[in-house]
Amino acid sequence: MFHLLLAIIYLSFISLGLPDSILGSAWPVMYEEFGVPVSYAGIISVIISFGTIVSSLMSDRVTRKLGTGKVTAISVGMTAAALLGFSFSHSFWTLCLWAIPYGLGAGSVDASLNNYVALHYTSRHMSWLHCMWGLGATVGPYIMAYALTGGQGWNMGYRYIGLLQLVLTVILIFSIPIWKKRALGNGGQADTENEATGGQKPLSLREIVAISGAKEILITFFCYCALEQTAGLWASSYLVLHRGVDTKTAASFASMFYIGITAGRALNGFLTIKFSDTALIRMGQGIIALGTAVMFLPFGSTGSLIGLVLVGLGCAPVYPCIIHSTPDHFGADNSQAIIGVQMAFAYVGILLMPPLFGLIANHISAALYPVYLLAILVLMVVMHEKLCRKEK
Repeated sequence: MFHLLLAIIYLSFISLGLPDSILGSAWPVMYEEFGVPVSYAGIISVIISFGTIVSSLMSDRVTRKLGTGKVTAISVGMTAAALLGFSFSHSFWTLCLWAIPYGLGAGSVDASLNNYVALHYTSRHMSWLHCMWGLGATVGPYIMAYALTGGQGWNMGYRYIGLLQLVLTVILIFSIPIWKKRALGNGGQADTENEATGGQKPLSLREIVAISGAKEILITFFCYCALEQTAGLWASSYLVLHRGVDTKTAASFASMFYIGITAGRALNGFLTIKFSDTALIRMGQGIIALGTAVMFLPFGSTGSLIGLVLVGLGCAPVYPCIIHSTPDHFGADNSQAIIGVQMAFAYVGILLMPPLFGLIANHISAALYPVYLLAILVLMVVMHEKLCRKEK
């Protein structure tokens, strides 16, 4: 049962990544077909993000009532329906309507599934599972490219991924009885899932924030996700506008950031055997600092490429180790509530911080890219160290 459920969770994480990167891949074709400005992709992205924030904040209450298995099945089903709705859409505003269930489904499953893994599996599985998310995010654009180059159109790209999500939904529905018993990663006795919650009532947002150390971990997570998203989104623009790299080369350089994250998380799974979550978070932060420092050096495009790879490698352990360490910091009773709010803070950071750098690049200079990343990193390090001191 332990291995079967783990295999299903791995499939779920690949599924989480599949649709996350396809809007960007298909949008150059979609916006022309709909006759809307290219910037309208941001509207869809914001709707999805708001839906994710709302469902993340509700995840504690929903998961306590339904259990992780049902929440995962329902959420993936909502995402599948939304993707199939995208595939049958022929107007921009229809896409906006389908973006609502897409966001609501994504937030619940992300928070609930991450908490379940943090409670019941070792840190190495958390890293490898997030590596699987990266695999899904990598494969998604290839599926869309297959549909576009084959003359089937972007609609079929969404339909293929929607059908894959639908198949996973069926698998998850049949697996619900397995989720009702949790198998401990250390080979311990099976235990009912509800015991992790201690039977307590769901916490309000005010109660969650009032927990000792909660503010620190929320700001830490906000900073990490803001840094990752800003680094990935503006890497190409920084290379083109500041380093004078041509657009095609810049795009390939920017992809090295994501390769660094995915490869780093695969490696991090092995490092967790020897190092603690806290040690790996600090190690990741140090590598990010090294990467941004390299970008300041006068090594031209080569230095920027090395810097981006290092920032990606540094980002690799931070997200999964913060999530996995949450039950240790706050206890199993509070971890679902904390992780749900963490996910909400993550999307707030993604919504606010990359556009803020866009304004800086537009009105001041894109050369401030490494400075901006370093400023976010410093705040993240300060908050994480405050959390560690409070725990001691």
